[in-house]
Amino acid sequence: QVQLVESGGGLVQAGGSLRLSCAASGRTFRTYAMGWFRQAPGKEREFVAAISWSGGSTSYADSVKGRFTISRDNAKNTVYLQMNSLKPEDTAVYYCAADRTYSNPSGRETNYDYWGQGTQVTVSS
Repeated sequence: QVQLVESGGGLVQAGGSLRLSCAASGRTFRTYAMGWFRQAPGKEREFVAAISWSGGSTSYADSVKGRFTISRDNAKNTVYLQMNSLKPEDTAVYYCAADRTYSNPSGRETNYDYWGQGTQVTVSS
């Protein structure tokens, strides 16, 4: 069992930056691919970014490419999402998730077995 706790959300002006963190419990964290998803009000949850267990492979949604960067520190059992050049349309609850089956990053929500509780990101115009 893996528990995930997100932090780092908040209110920021358009063009600003935030860094989200996701702390994971359990020794098996380093073997899991990790992902970030988000859900805006009235919309379905969508893929944002994912990273392989080693950190050597990443994947991004087109809407965040060039602005967001996913990374991980397996020694600290933590995955990060650096968000730059934020836009009002990035406003959402951001969730991190762990995939215990596939080692490569995936944008498929059903691949993920464990989810955090989410952290709110609000970007004002």
